[in-house]
Amino acid sequence: MARSPVWLFPGCGSLVLFAWLLTLVDAADAGRAYAAYGGIYITSALLWLCLAGASVIPFGPHRV
Repeated sequence: MARSPVWLFPGCGSLVLFAWLLTLVDAADAGRAYAAYGGIYITSALLWLCLAGASVIPFGPHRV
C-alpha cells in the first residue's frame, strides 16, 4: 500500500505551531494548556482505537 508523505507536513506543522504558541503564555498557564493537549490526545487515541476495533467486525476476514 503506497502512502503519501504529504500528510507529514500538516501533522508536523501543527505540532510546531502548538509548541510555538505554548512559548507565548506564562509558565503557570502552560501546564494547563499542556494538560488540555494531553487530554485531547488521549481522547482521540481512544476514539481511533474504538473505530479500528469496530471496523474489524464488518471489514475483517470471514469464513464462508
